[in-house]
Amino acid sequence: MVKGLAKTIQMIAWFDENGKINPIKFKYEEENEGTKVICINNVLNRSFEKLAGNLMWKFTCTSIVDDTEYIYNIKYDLINCRWLLLS
Repeated sequence: MVKGLAKTIQMIAWFDENGKINPIKFKYEEENEGTKVICINNVLNRSFEKLAGNLMWKFTCTSIVDDTEYIYNIKYDLINCRWLLLS
């Protein structure tokens, strides 16, 4: 998984009838390794926060990559309509 600061990602998600966001999988570019696609196994927690004036949904998720389970955070920026991967 990506290490360092927040990285913009492409996300596939679905929304239920109440507008609840359910992330499914995402794609990002890894330096020297090309495009990575990560399937989200489980959403452990979701919370709403305000960061630098931007309203965001924060998700704590798990994924298995190369037989190793990773726990990481992703955020959805409601104002700019973009997803971020945090490590």
